[in-house]
Amino acid sequence: MLRTLTRKELREQHRTFRLWIMGGILLVSGMLSPLLAKYTPLLMSSLPGVPPELAAIIPPPTILDSFLQYFKNASQFGLLAVIVLNMGVMAQEIERGTAAMLLNKPIRRYMVVLAKWLGGLIGVLVGVVLGALGFTFYTLVLFEPFNLLDFLFMNVLLLIFITFYLSLALFASTLARTQAMAAAFAFGGLLIILILDALPGIGDYLPSQLLSWGGSLFSGMPQPAWPALITSLLLISIFLIAAVFRFQKEEI
Repeated sequence: MLRTLTRKELREQHRTFRLWIMGGILLVSGMLSPLLAKYTPLLMSSLPGVPPELAAIIPPPTILDSFLQYFKNASQFGLLAVIVLNMGVMAQEIERGTAAMLLNKPIRRYMVVLAKWLGGLIGVLVGVVLGALGFTFYTLVLFEPFNLLDFLFMNVLLLIFITFYLSLALFASTLARTQAMAAAFAFGGLLIILILDALPGIGDYLPSQLLSWGGSLFSGMPQPAWPALITSLLLISIFLIAAVFRFQKEEI
């Protein structure tokens, strides 16, 4: 039954273009990152009015710039896209009455929530894979070969980072009966995470540290963030369990 519900969710994502929007955003981020890393310094140094001494100190682009650009763009655009595309998925089912139709059948409520989460996770995974392929192609053309295992691990960290916000958006969606309220809860949760991330000591355990870890893999000085990884996985589980519990209590 869970497989059937997940397929239904993927068909819904395909019909509403959510799957392709997520994939397209991360694909474009992956393709543009090496181009920006390669040509932005060149464009800045060739702008009219730029003093020759300033142009001389602009460092030449390196493959590290490409990786940092990719990780920054994919994480920022991926975060916003996953929240916008998933913040109302449960509220939408309730608002349109489709949740009541589903639950009239012998379907457990937790399966509905898990199918939504799995559908969103597959969409994120597709986007990360497309972005990584686009990045790899242009980086190999513009720079040089790189360590594929480190790049794979970098994308695993990126996937966990975006999945954290997918789980947050899904939980926020179960707290509201309308899509507008679900959006308010989702972005409110994002704001709380950003505030906590700025607090000394607490930020070391939040998903943003996964970005620092990923960005350091190709710098020659890796900075592992195991506490942030463990906490992120734990919070993903908590958000998912809380979403299931909240939907179990929902009157439909």
